[in-house]
Amino acid sequence: MRILHIDHIGVASKDMAEALKFFVEKLGMEAKGFETIEDQKVRVAFLPLGEGEIEILESTSPDGPVAKFIEARGEGVQHIALRVDDLDSALEELKAKGVRLIDEKPRIGAGGARIAFIHPKETHGVLLELCERK
Repeated sequence: MRILHIDHIGVASKDMAEALKFFVEKLGMEAKGFETIEDQKVRVAFLPLGEGEIEILESTSPDGPVAKFIEARGEGVQHIALRVDDLDSALEELKAKGVRLIDEKPRIGAGGARIAFIHPKETHGVLLELCERK
């Protein structure tokens, strides 16, 4: 497995508009797009930054994973995504090493990326997403 760089940092927010005010008005970043991912019950705003980006995440449903995260831990960093060169082989390598995965097979995430999550109990409490973009 080859990790290329941090792809993005996902920030869970109760109110995307309020979160964007800080990142746009105070930090001078620019929101370069929005997307709703129905099956993950989340709306995403993309704020590019170098080779990566910050993604502001807002739940579209009270039972969505972002809403549950906020309920349990409050707003803030929800996950860190690492870009890999080959997601399929990365998952196979991790499985062979006995790493517990949330996703054993890739799925489609924001921006059309292929993604899979590693269980936070493996990573000392950090939800890590592996991401492949072609």
